[in-house]
Amino acid sequence: MRIGGGARQELGDLVRGLGASRPLLVTDRFLEGNGAAAELLAVLEEAGLSPALWAETVPDPTSDSLVSGLAALHEHRADLVIGFGGGSPMDTAKALALLAVQGGTMSDYRAPRRNDGPALPVVAIPTTAGSGSEATQFTIITDSASNEKMLCTGPAFLPAAAVVDFELTLSMPARLTADTGVDALTHAVEAYVSHRANPFSDTLCLAAIAAIGGNLRRVYADGQDRDAREALMLAATQAGIAFSNSSVALVHGMSRPIGAHFHVAHGLSNAMLFPAVTAFSIGSATARYADCARAFGCATDADDDARAAASLVEALGALCRDLAVPTPETFGIDEAEWMATIPTMVQQAIASGSPANNPRIPTPDDIAALYAAIYH
Repeated sequence: MRIGGGARQELGDLVRGLGASRPLLVTDRFLEGNGAAAELLAVLEEAGLSPALWAETVPDPTSDSLVSGLAALHEHRADLVIGFGGGSPMDTAKALALLAVQGGTMSDYRAPRRNDGPALPVVAIPTTAGSGSEATQFTIITDSASNEKMLCTGPAFLPAAAVVDFELTLSMPARLTADTGVDALTHAVEAYVSHRANPFSDTLCLAAIAAIGGNLRRVYADGQDRDAREALMLAATQAGIAFSNSSVALVHGMSRPIGAHFHVAHGLSNAMLFPAVTAFSIGSATARYADCARAFGCATDADDDARAAASLVEALGALCRDLAVPTPETFGIDEAEWMATIPTMVQQAIASGSPANNPRIPTPDDIAALYAAIYH
């Protein structure tokens, strides 16, 4: 990992150090249009490499969206893939790197299958402080046929290297800053309360929660706050490492179907769910949620665990209000369509496996009730 302001200038040396010479830079039209992709291509060329650009990544990548990327990868004879952008370009790069070597379609690799490799090496360069995808062994690809957001897991998706340069986040708009920040917070809290939590991930979770609690509102109000941007960028990566070594839980299991069916950004759908799912879950892991509350700054050591855990639910609700997080209703989703889709979303949430990691294991009826409750 190369971490810090300006770290992107080290990309050429990093790629050469991995033994590659023909990297494919996978990004989106926005980063192509604002010159950020051209800057990275120049860095690669100055290092004596032969890069190519594919900028057709779409938000919430689909199996169909990978087709032209795979063609570009083979045409360039790429020996390494660089994922540059938010979670979608990085997830796309991971998927392309595996498909280039193993073939098939992404539905062949969906959970519960564990994918150990082989795959082309990936270098991940995040431009948002949220997904943590630069440090995880997961990728999310929507099946174009079924509209299911497929969770694909295993070391084959773990990047070989990451460049974590907070300067790339300075131009992020307030809405994206808020959504990705809550996404990172969700990763950290869920990884800490997951049934698969462990001492290694715990330390990273609490550090990330503290940084997000102290800086998210600051950077939402002032996107040029370099100190806050740097703190959030590091927190997002810490949370990514944490949940890659622990797991996410019910919020993420329920969030993915919302994104797939109603085209809600991943971080935003997490935010819609976060307070309600936390309230549902705290009774089964009160001490763990209390630790999160103290790290976030909404409780102190003087508060007993029950009071601290309850304060976290209140603090998450207040955070979502301060960050202008909409409900599904105010987002513009039709109520009848929402309610009619709940049975399908429940099935897809359970199939992802994430709800099974939750402190309180939900029944299908529990999940349906939570979907109904958050609409208004």
